[in-house]
Amino acid sequence: MSQPPDGRTLIVKCTAGADEPERCAQAFTVAATAAAAGVPTSLWLTGEAAWFGVPGHAERFRLPHSAPLAELRDTVLSLGTLTVCTQCAQRRGIEPESLVPGVRIAGSASFVDEILRPAAQAVVY
Repeated sequence: MSQPPDGRTLIVKCTAGADEPERCAQAFTVAATAAAAGVPTSLWLTGEAAWFGVPGHAERFRLPHSAPLAELRDTVLSLGTLTVCTQCAQRRGIEPESLVPGVRIAGSASFVDEILRPAAQAVVY
């Protein structure tokens, strides 16, 4: 897979955490695959997925026949952006200083800005 010739970007929103492991792993897998292929990628963690922005949580996640979530997270972090939803973080008591280095907290205005950019493709899991 190569970067889209039209400059498209991929925004993946993960709304499931360890409570729905297959949906969660799929979101991380798609985001990491796109980023590794050179597609500009942004992964948003909302709801229970917000915990995967905190050290140790992705490392404990296990799903048979799935790549380790921490490795997928780190691929996205090294090649794209990873964002935890502001309200989701606040509801869970997640502070910016408690996040994996490179993970940011941002709100719906930032998400809307990303998905409304020309040539953006948003996918929600």
